Amino acid sequence: MVPAANLFDLAFPGRQHWTGEPPHRGLGRLALERAAQEFALGNAGAGFGAKAGRLKGGTGSASLRLANGATIGALVAVNSWGSVVRPDGGRFWAAELALSGEIDAQPLPPDNMLDAEDFSACAPSAAGANTTIAVVATDMALDKAGCHRLAMMAQDGLAQAIRPAHTPFDGDTVFALSMGSGSLAGPDQLARLGAAAASCLARAIMRAITEAEPLGGFPSWRQRWGSAAV
Repeated sequence: MVPAANLFDLAFPGRQHWTGEPPHRGLGRLALERAAQEFALGNAGAGFGAKAGRLKGGTGSASLRLANGATIGALVAVNSWGSVVRPDGGRFWAAELALSGEIDAQPLPPDNMLDAEDFSACAPSAAGANTTIAVVATDMALDKAGCHRLAMMAQDGLAQAIRPAHTPFDGDTVFALSMGSGSLAGPDQLARLGAAAASCLARAIMRAITEAEPLGGFPSWRQRWGSAAV
């Protein structure tokens, strides 16, 4: 069984001028054949036609090695209805989770109060037009229940980095992979691994946005608030 998910980008104003059979099957096979440890972020792969609120979305990745020796990594395609930045500026919701030098964090505004009903940075409402798809992987040996718990906890990374997340307009999905033979000492270690997975996913979401380039009328975060724009 091979689980799969897709994000909707057919309405994105990009390069979709094919004739005959859509190229997606061939693109998937090509991606599999070219899989490597080094890969492009931002407007690459599933992130090409993605958008995040009113900004250009993209593909992002992040990883972390825990004190117990476990490694956790996250790969994400961000095509969210919600925004990854505060509506009063370019500061990421999850800025405090970034590692040193990972993003160009914007300062908090002097008036740090937010309107809980301010959705001005979100995308126009369209059912089924948005989703964020991610996978988290670890080199620890987990059974089915452990992978399920890891995916559940990693989902929190979406809510940490995107507001709002899990809306009626999104099909947010997180897969979990166990790819190693390392063992966890007990449930507390799985809890720590899951918490790290959520943080990694939030960081991967921020990297997807900072690496994206303007396309299809959607500005990039870097264009509006990055170091070159301030």
